[in-house]
Amino acid sequence: MLVHSRRGKWATWALFFVLFLPLFALPLLVIVAASFAGHWSGAFPSGFTGEHYSAATRGESLQALTTSLLTALGASVVALAAGTWAALAAAALKGRGKGTSRLSRLCGRTLDTLFMLPVAVPSVVVGLAVLVAFSKPPMILNGTSTIVVLAHAILVTAFAYQSVAAAIVRLDPAYEQAAASLGARPAYVLWRVKLPLLLPSLTAAAGLCFALSMGELSATMMLYPPDWTPLPVRIYAATDRGATFTGAALAVVLMTATLLVLFAVSRIRTKASYR
Repeated sequence: MLVHSRRGKWATWALFFVLFLPLFALPLLVIVAASFAGHWSGAFPSGFTGEHYSAATRGESLQALTTSLLTALGASVVALAAGTWAALAAAALKGRGKGTSRLSRLCGRTLDTLFMLPVAVPSVVVGLAVLVAFSKPPMILNGTSTIVVLAHAILVTAFAYQSVAAAIVRLDPAYEQAAASLGARPAYVLWRVKLPLLLPSLTAAAGLCFALSMGELSATMMLYPPDWTPLPVRIYAATDRGATFTGAALAVVLMTATLLVLFAVSRIRTKASYR
C-alpha cells in the first residue's frame, strides 16, 4: 500500500469496506440470501430452503449451464485466436522504428478501430447485425447454436485484442532480435519465442473472454434457438415470470461456475508466469 502511517492505513481500509460492501459485496450477498429464501416479506428473507438449488442443478437448468459453458468456451477460443492474430498483425504494421511507412501505421490504427467497434455499440445491435447477416444465403446460421457462439465471439474479441496488444507493446524486442540473429525463421520466432512470452497475457485474455461470454444476455436473446438456451436467458425467464428465488439460485450457479473456471485459468496463468 502507498499509505505508510498506521492511521492512514486504517482509514484506507475503512474507506475500502465502506465502498466495497454496499457497492459490490452487498448485492451479491442479497442474491445468495434470496437463493435460499422461501419467503421475503420483510427486511430479511425467511423460510430458508434448498429446493431452488435442486431445481437449478438438474433438468433444463443443468442443460442451460452446459450450453453456457460450451458457448463461452467456443467464443473464447475464437476470440483469442482472432484477437491474438490481429494484435500481432497490428503491432507488425505499426512497427517500432522510423522505417515504418505512414500507410502501415494507418492500417494498424484501422485494425484497432475495427476490433474495438463491437464494444462501442450496444450488444443488442451486434446481435441484430449478426442475425441479419446470417439469415440469408450464402451462409444461413439462424436457428443454430453456431450463430450464438459467433455473436459472443464478436463481442469479446475486442477484449482479447486489447489484452494481447498491450502485452506486445511491453515485450522486449531483444528476444526476437537474438533469435533472428541466430538464424531462426519468423514462424519459429513466433511459436517458440513470442507466444511463450505472451502466454500469461493470453490466459488472462481467455479468462476475461470466458467470463464476459458467460454473462452475455442482450445479443443472446435475439439469436438463441430453443434447443440452445444459455443460463442467463433462463435466469431472465425465471425472474420475468415471478420466480425470483429460483432465478437467484440460477444466478449463484452461474456465478460459481464462472469463478471456478476463472480460478483454474488463474492457476494456469501463474504457472505460465514462472516458466
